[in-house]
Amino acid sequence: MTSLSPAVRDSLTLSAACLASLMFGLEISSVPVILPILEAELGSSFSGLQWIMNAYTLACTTVLMAAGALADRYGRKRIFVISLLLFGITSLACGLARSGTALIVARSLQGAAGGAMLVCVFTVLSHQFSDSAQRAKAFGIWGVVFGIGLGFGPVIGAGVVVISSWSWVFLVHAPLAVGATVLAVLGIRESRAPSQRKLDLAGIVSLSVAVFSFTWYITQGIPAGIGSASSMAAALIAVISLAVFIAVERRVPDPMFDFSIFGNRRFSGALLGSMGMNFSFWPLMVYLPLFFQHGLGYSSIATGLSVLAYTLPSLLLPPYGERLAVRYGPERVIPAGMFVMGGGILMMAIGAGAENASWLTLLPGCVLAGSGLGVINTPITNTTTSSVPSDRASMASGMDTSARFISLAINIAVAGLILVKGTYYALETNLPRGAPSHLRSLAEGLSAGTARLDELAVTGQVVSSDVAHQSLIFGYQLAMAYAGVCACVLAVVSALAFRRVRRSVTSSSRESKVSEGT
Repeated sequence: MTSLSPAVRDSLTLSAACLASLMFGLEISSVPVILPILEAELGSSFSGLQWIMNAYTLACTTVLMAAGALADRYGRKRIFVISLLLFGITSLACGLARSGTALIVARSLQGAAGGAMLVCVFTVLSHQFSDSAQRAKAFGIWGVVFGIGLGFGPVIGAGVVVISSWSWVFLVHAPLAVGATVLAVLGIRESRAPSQRKLDLAGIVSLSVAVFSFTWYITQGIPAGIGSASSMAAALIAVISLAVFIAVERRVPDPMFDFSIFGNRRFSGALLGSMGMNFSFWPLMVYLPLFFQHGLGYSSIATGLSVLAYTLPSLLLPPYGERLAVRYGPERVIPAGMFVMGGGILMMAIGAGAENASWLTLLPGCVLAGSGLGVINTPITNTTTSSVPSDRASMASGMDTSARFISLAINIAVAGLILVKGTYYALETNLPRGAPSHLRSLAEGLSAGTARLDELAVTGQVVSSDVAHQSLIFGYQLAMAYAGVCACVLAVVSALAFRRVRRSVTSSSRESKVSEGT
């Protein structure tokens, strides 16, 4: 190991970081394509399908700050290697799961390992590549590989299912994790933070409980009835936990979230853009494959290729987004890109309801939405970290990442709720005599793909395939409209947050010209 040259060790380190991030991205984007298969083979309900996705993102959010503190204290290389091995083991557990509950538990453990792995990637690359030019090049290569995992995940997932089975969407990560571990052991130089941060355990627990309870309230509580005991208990726990989190973060010496940073309008504007992506674009990554398969009747491969129109622009356009941000400023590019993204998703909602709807009717909206995301993704990340002092950049990055995963987890649940409620409303409108409980079950079955679109009986009535199909399409349109409106609204709020920044820059420029003139 000592005989390796610094250049070789740097190459091995970058390869390990890229392989880890590729696995992390694939586990987000490849799984939605196989959700219909998981529903059929594991017997998962619609809410169970949501939790298969949310278990990963919630667990990832939970460990982000803790993993960063542990890496600073016990060594970035050590924690990275441990997280890689755990990711491989938990991926095996996911692939070997034979029930929806077992898969959700395994996905939670996998998400925790993935979150620790991702945090360590940032710190390892930053330490290994001390030269600014080398670091920029390394992060550029890493960003492309990470984007490939996210962008091509649907096609890769569908291809794996065709060649083998859904289990290998998870099992393939076991040998990849072993390979990444070998690269990391050979290449990475161990490092620790000069000043060790204290672990904000109270903040981690209270935030995790709040997000979990609110997500449970949306997926389980509201369908059971807002006035039910379980629903009210979940809502109460969520509110109390959030209040505890805010109180804790205002008092601890090393908080997860330093709320004073929100006074920085540049940071707040970028953070709103970060949340906007996860209120709109990424939650639809879960439901778009379901739409193509259940709404349009596409195969797994056709679904993966169709979703590629949604994800590919987000992979190709980040370099242009960064150039636009340098030229026009992130305060203009981020809100504008969010408007483009929101407008594209609204076009998708229109295309979904078109006569003889197909991937072609959704194509313009998919390309526009993906382009909007591709333009703003890199400027958002750069702005959140560069808008604060260097000693607080790590915290700002952690807040950005946490906001992304929290808003993603919550909005996967919200979009799913809107999908079911919209389908239920359309069924109720067309079948006014149907029993509400049976219609709710039918709406969930249609949304999850468990109810076939041939002849469906509801309390003695027969639901034609046309009525069922149109009801399902209406539900998807409503979910897409929600996502598009959220993106546009948050674009306005982000622009307002950035507005004071532009005014400040303009005033400073004028004062400088006046002083030069005098």
